[in-house]
Amino acid sequence: MKKVLSLLLAVVMLCTCFAACTGGENSSTQSSSSTPESSTPVSSAAEESSAAGEESSAAEPESTGDGEKFKVGILAPAVTHGWVAGVAYYAEARCKELSDTVDYRLLTSNNAEEMTNQIDELKTWGAQAVVAFPQWEGMEDPIKGLVDAGIPVVNFDIVIDVDGVYHVAGDNVDMGTQSAQYIVDKIGTTGKVAVLEVPSSGSVSELRKQGFEEKMKEIAPDMELLYYETAFTREAGLKDFADVLNANAQIDAVFSMDDETSIGVLQAIDEAKRTDIKVVTGGGGCQEYFKMMPDNENIWIQSALYSPDMVMDAVDMAVALLKGETVDQEKIIPTTVVDRENCADYLDENSPY
Repeated sequence: MKKVLSLLLAVVMLCTCFAACTGGENSSTQSSSSTPESSTPVSSAAEESSAAGEESSAAEPESTGDGEKFKVGILAPAVTHGWVAGVAYYAEARCKELSDTVDYRLLTSNNAEEMTNQIDELKTWGAQAVVAFPQWEGMEDPIKGLVDAGIPVVNFDIVIDVDGVYHVAGDNVDMGTQSAQYIVDKIGTTGKVAVLEVPSSGSVSELRKQGFEEKMKEIAPDMELLYYETAFTREAGLKDFADVLNANAQIDAVFSMDDETSIGVLQAIDEAKRTDIKVVTGGGGCQEYFKMMPDNENIWIQSALYSPDMVMDAVDMAVALLKGETVDQEKIIPTTVVDRENCADYLDENSPY
């Protein structure tokens, strides 16, 4: 009996030792790999990791499941004007539409120095192309630095004197041409026209004034032009045109280059209770301005359409360049005239401007 008990005790001790040893081995295996049913062989995992690394390095700058993704920087002024807000909005909207192929960074600035610093920031980020809307003087050298670094630059709206820069804009000269023709069509070939120029906008104002003056000289050389400076805001339009009205007892038409300036002009006319002005032009594509057109039967309110959604074409051009496609150095988008007779066709509830 004692021999049987001793034998049973020995068997129990042996089983306990075996279970303990087996459990220790299983714990060590779990910490480094999954169970055989769900694990991937080490050689396959290494091959997948290597392949993923090769795919990531091949893409510029990063890979997605669908292929290559390009880094596009967007430089725009800080919002001082509804049209400028529209530029940033439409640029970002287009980049989001192209999210399968575009990684973007949108930066806004208040002056040339800030935009210059942002150019350096985009270089550090690894931008492969830049869409720039530089509203200030002194941006030539920073933009040239991008071109010299081999980074394509698509300049939006503003003309900048840098070799190799691509350009997308509306037809600023034709906007002036169309506005001159419109005024003459409404008031005839003689009268007084207040010309509201905006020197701070650089080439935009210069080109629109050029087109206006050339056309007016051609079709109404006896028209009297009165020149005043203002800005592309309704506040400036109101304040500056109130002064113009005080200085002039008679004005037949106003050549305003911007819809928001024109909104201020119309408010000044209304507050002064003036009835002599028959035409106010504008430019841009402001929805609020469009809605004013049918409501004022005494003044022909016009806009030479220059929609901020044109910046989408600039983004498309940048992407086409990165894809190696042939692209024209410049794309100029034709002018469309909007007034009370067709403004309903241009109303857009989703527009930010």
